[in-house]
Amino acid sequence: MKKVFINGYGSIGSRIAQFIADDSDVKIVGVGKYSPDEKVEDAISRGFNVYVPEAKMNIFKDYKIDGAIENIVTDCDLVIDAAPGGMGYTNKKTLYEPKHVRAIFQGGEKITGDKAVAELIFNSRVNYEKAFEKRYVMQGSCNVTGMGRILQPLKEKYGKKIKRFDAILLRRWADLEDTKTPIKDSIEWSRRPHPNEDVKSYMGADTPLFIRAFKVPTRQMHVHLMDIRFDGLVPSISEILDLYKNEYGIATLYNVKGTKDIRDYAELMKFNFKDTNMIHIHEDLMEIQDYVIKLTYSDDQTGIVVPENHLLMQAMLFNRTRNEAFNHTERLFHMTEKKQLLEEHFSPT
Repeated sequence: MKKVFINGYGSIGSRIAQFIADDSDVKIVGVGKYSPDEKVEDAISRGFNVYVPEAKMNIFKDYKIDGAIENIVTDCDLVIDAAPGGMGYTNKKTLYEPKHVRAIFQGGEKITGDKAVAELIFNSRVNYEKAFEKRYVMQGSCNVTGMGRILQPLKEKYGKKIKRFDAILLRRWADLEDTKTPIKDSIEWSRRPHPNEDVKSYMGADTPLFIRAFKVPTRQMHVHLMDIRFDGLVPSISEILDLYKNEYGIATLYNVKGTKDIRDYAELMKFNFKDTNMIHIHEDLMEIQDYVIKLTYSDDQTGIVVPENHLLMQAMLFNRTRNEAFNHTERLFHMTEKKQLLEEHFSPT
């Protein structure tokens, strides 16, 4: 049994911890907390040992803390770093490298430049085996993860017949649980959105992908508007949909009014955290114009990266085949069942 420490217990860390706790192949030795808030009690109530930075022990005196993060990381085979954004590099240099501990980092960190946390961005649909024996790997962000699921099947099927991908990312402002971040009455944009280079890092630098990103005032989900430009004959919409029919973590939905419809249904069906953990292609918004297929899909923000972290953990710790890893992840996440329920509920009839 491998020992895993979850360094950070926020939106991503709490999800990962609760799913991996049901994996009989690993033992969670604890979770790391950096702020004394309600998440500390949540972790304790779920049976997790809680560790905090040694320098912050005094501000956690009202909680039952099991020790310092600096000490517990030496007693594990892998750290899944889900610490507050931007802390991944600091943790790597001060904790993981000096103690020779392997680690997974989350999207938002860097893989190039002076503050790179890893050389590889993981996407289970594209480069699963490349994570074998790696010491440090970054799990792509929700937007970056979703794009791999969409782009790779297209690349495999049509190759050079595709001239370019033009995508507009409508990003949610904050996560569902992040009630501390005020949602502004504003639409903001990124001049150099990181998903463009992040996706190309695992899809190939020559991938003809061009992204614009906007942050919109919602907590529900991301939405991507993608134009797929073909060189000549364009496949039919039904052919494109057939391409994703059996893809893991992609559901094709019809007659959805908005992202909250999907989230509300997930809550009604008691999906954990109200997450679907997948991409949702909106069939009734697809159209063909000249040599372009216009595709719209929604991306389950934080939820989509949680099964990806589990797949990456299996690649790094166990070197499982991709099929074995997907089957193991399915037993915890029940993605096939969720997909079937979603597609039946949001169907044309």
